[in-house]
Amino acid sequence: MNLASVIDPHPDEAPALVSRGRVTTYGELRRQVAELRFGLGSLGIEVGDRVAILSANNWHFVAGYLAVLGVGAVAVPLNPGSPTAELSRQLREVGARAAIVGPSSRLAAEGMDRAALGLEHLIATEHAGLSDATTVESLFTGSTRPVMPRDAADLAVLLFTAGTAGVPKAAMLTHGNLLANLDQVQSHPGRALEASDVTLGVVPLHHIYGLNVVLGLTLLVGASVVLVERFDPSSALETIANHRVTVVAGVPPMYSAWLAMPEGGARPFATVRMALSGAAPLGAETVSAFETRFGVPISEGYGLTEASPTVTSSVAGGGVKPGSIGVPLNGVEVRLVDTDGEDALPGDSGEIWVRGPNVFAGYWGDEDATRGAITPDGWLRTGDVAVVDDEGWLFIVGRAKDVIIVSGFNVYPAEVEEALGTHPGVAEVAVVGVPHPHTGEAVKAYVVARPGHHLEEDELVEYCAARLARYKCPSKIMFVPDLPKGVAGKLLRRTLR
Repeated sequence: MNLASVIDPHPDEAPALVSRGRVTTYGELRRQVAELRFGLGSLGIEVGDRVAILSANNWHFVAGYLAVLGVGAVAVPLNPGSPTAELSRQLREVGARAAIVGPSSRLAAEGMDRAALGLEHLIATEHAGLSDATTVESLFTGSTRPVMPRDAADLAVLLFTAGTAGVPKAAMLTHGNLLANLDQVQSHPGRALEASDVTLGVVPLHHIYGLNVVLGLTLLVGASVVLVERFDPSSALETIANHRVTVVAGVPPMYSAWLAMPEGGARPFATVRMALSGAAPLGAETVSAFETRFGVPISEGYGLTEASPTVTSSVAGGGVKPGSIGVPLNGVEVRLVDTDGEDALPGDSGEIWVRGPNVFAGYWGDEDATRGAITPDGWLRTGDVAVVDDEGWLFIVGRAKDVIIVSGFNVYPAEVEEALGTHPGVAEVAVVGVPHPHTGEAVKAYVVARPGHHLEEDELVEYCAARLARYKCPSKIMFVPDLPKGVAGKLLRRTLR
């Protein structure tokens, strides 16, 4: 077993990737990845080593990801747009030996203290111009290396997620977890991909949705994925039409952006047979408006990094129910648990608990957080609250945790508060999520200034942006004389909302 072997069974001539207009067939991809495996091995990358991938959605990410898995190492996809401080913290936490770095991360990588991080190798793609870096091109010598066999329990990927509490943690996903979820999705009624499908690969591959639902599933069945490095609603529609895309996997802000475009005579979704939405709640009004205008129903699903990620889907062969995240996948057990620890009755709310071979192995280096997330009998506590109807369809009604979802990405308030709290002029800070018409939610901060300090909103936003990815930074900062607290001194975040 090795997740990297998903590309092996397919015909040589079948198209696998379209990246920047260039088609890579499965035969070409197998050869390229085999050469890159040999190149990584020549650098001393061994079984269990962590290798970070800082790249946009392109050929370099896919080839690097498959090669890292293929040598038995652990892939650590990171947001290529993150600043030096955030990337350094993540690389240090997982103990990465090497990083594959694309142009968008060049400046951040140059600012790293590689010796302090223990980062032995920087592998630059597309002549990224990094000093003392190995180039990807130099690793292609014509020699190849076979895929390293791995067990189902062996670690494949580390992905940072907000977890159930605190700052982001690295979730440990095994080869068995990721492959199990692919099989679970493929066996769901009406959800299976076919080798003739063309998927739109615009959801970032450093996010579990893009990594396994889009890329992993496409490669498993021998279909092709059109990789898009940056979402623009107009150019995305051109891509869908030009490449005759049949499956669109997106997040709610994408569908809202398409609806906001001027009406036109073309039918941009004429070839699309399946439109999927995940990573954040999708409004029922968006579903209705999209189908009315474009003639394509959107099927919503639910998942989380710790479940590899898909738990439910509303693609069930019998139509969709507006506002529902659907029914559990085959092979995924789901419970709704009330505050007393009992199973909630139909119509009553309960926290979603998940169990199955897709549930992750825990958080890297954090046994306490792992015990808090997974019960002794294997149930994953998601922190999300739902109700179920008499037919088994689930509806999200809230979150038991304070995570903010911005364009499908999790932002935990504690992380933003920690970053802003290091500013010398900030006495106290509290962060909440607020509704946003384009991103679903946005980050809003309430700041108490230290006596004698005058703070500006733009100053604090830029201060935060130097320490965290831009999507995690507040879009609005309110300066207040104090923060609401209970009698025990605990912040009353609900009052701020």
